[in-house]
Amino acid sequence: MTRRALVLASKSPRRAELLKQIGLEFSTSDADIDESVMAGEDVETYVRRLARSKAEAGWAASSLCIAADTAVALDDEIFGKPHSREAGVTMLLRLAGRAHQVLTGVCLFDGTRAEVIAVVSTVWFRHLSETEALAYWSTGEPKDKAGGYGVQGVGAVFVDRIEGSYSNIVGLPIAETEAMLQRFDIDTWAMRTNV
Repeated sequence: MTRRALVLASKSPRRAELLKQIGLEFSTSDADIDESVMAGEDVETYVRRLARSKAEAGWAASSLCIAADTAVALDDEIFGKPHSREAGVTMLLRLAGRAHQVLTGVCLFDGTRAEVIAVVSTVWFRHLSETEALAYWSTGEPKDKAGGYGVQGVGAVFVDRIEGSYSNIVGLPIAETEAMLQRFDIDTWAMRTNV
């Protein structure tokens, strides 16, 4: 196993926090790409494509780049980040009282080899009122989150239950990412500061 420099191609503080939580050392790079959905693209194809594009854009020589993209899907419709208060409130009210899927595409790229996966979790929302949705929007939390809510923050009050990976819903499926790193021959245990 090797110790190669890890680069997280993401501006997301949540993804960085998840990697720090499991004791990995990494640097970050900004991978600005067009996140528009292509015509006829389903949600799994979408998150996998964006994760790979971000990894390739964020890669630096001699490193291993990790990138991810998360989307919320309801009835095969992709819910990205809300662009306005009206959009955010509408998203929440459409999710209310129903189950939806959260998909995260993860890509590891070393300059020549890429591995891309998509992980799915299901989230059940309780019923909520428009007043609650407006109050939640005013917290500022949902503005930069896929589906217009953050399960790791105040948005947790809407969640009845989840099936699958919690960290996937936050933005990076930890167990699956660890397995990918090991398939790239990365000694994650040697990187961990608490071992």
